[in-house]
Amino acid sequence: MQQTFHRDRQKSPLMAAVTLGELIFHSTVRSVRQGHGNAVYGLLINVFQSASMLLIFYVLMTLIGMRGAALRGDYFLYMMTGISVFMAHTKTMGAVSGAGSATSQMQQHGPMTTAVSICSAALGALYLQVLTMAVLLYGYHAMFTPITIYQPIAAMGMVLMAWLYGVALGLVLLGIRPWAPQFVSIVQSIYTRASMIASGKMFVANSLSYSMLQFFDWNPLFHIIDQTRGFVFINYNPHHTSWSYPIYVMLAVAMIGMMGEFYTRRRVSASWSAR
Repeated sequence: MQQTFHRDRQKSPLMAAVTLGELIFHSTVRSVRQGHGNAVYGLLINVFQSASMLLIFYVLMTLIGMRGAALRGDYFLYMMTGISVFMAHTKTMGAVSGAGSATSQMQQHGPMTTAVSICSAALGALYLQVLTMAVLLYGYHAMFTPITIYQPIAAMGMVLMAWLYGVALGLVLLGIRPWAPQFVSIVQSIYTRASMIASGKMFVANSLSYSMLQFFDWNPLFHIIDQTRGFVFINYNPHHTSWSYPIYVMLAVAMIGMMGEFYTRRRVSASWSAR
C-alpha cells in the first residue's frame, strides 16, 4: 500500500493574522445569528429590550419623584447613559461566559480555538449593543428633539470600558462553568439583578451622601456609568468616581479569568458534559 506524506506549508505572520481575522469574523457572524436566524430580527429584539428598560426606568423615576433630581439636560440621554452601559456590560458577560468550552462541538474543528470563541462572543455582543444605541439615539434625535453629547469619543470609550469589564467577568465565569455549571448560572443571575441597583444607573454619585456612597463605590460599573454622564453632560462633573479604578479592577479580573480558563481547558474532559 502506497503511503503519501503531507507537509503543512508555513504561513507568513501576515497570512496567519489574516486567516485568524477571517476566522474571528465568521465566528462573530455565527455568534450574532445564533439566537435568531434573521439578523435584523435579532437586532429588533435587542432594541425592544433596551427600549423596554428605558420605559420602565422612566415610569419608575416619575412615580417615585426622582426625575427632578436628574441632571440638567436631556432626560433621554440621562436614561441612555445608565441603560446602555449596563446592557453592554451584562450582555457581554453573559455572551462570554456562555462561549464554547474546550469540549464543545465547534472546538472539534481544526481552526477553531477557545480564544476565537471568546473573541467572537465578545465582538458579537459589542456589535449588537453599539448598533442598538445608534438606533435609539438616532430615532430620538430625528423624531423628538436634537441631542448633543459633550464629549462623544470619551463617552464611547466608557462604553468600551464597560464592555471590557464584562469580558473580564465572563472569562472568570467561563473558567468556572465546566466545574459547577449550576453555581455559575446562579451567580450570574444574582450579579445581574444586584447590578440593577448597585450600578447606579438611576442616580448620580454627586447626589449621594457619604454613608450611601459606600454602598455603591465598590462597584466598577458604578464608576463607569457616573464617568459616562460626566462626558455626556457639560453641566455634570463627577467628584466621587474615577475612570482609573475600573481599569485596575478589570485588569485584575481579566488575569484571574485567563488563568482560570487556561487551567480548566487543560483539565476539562468530554465526559463532563454527560454528567
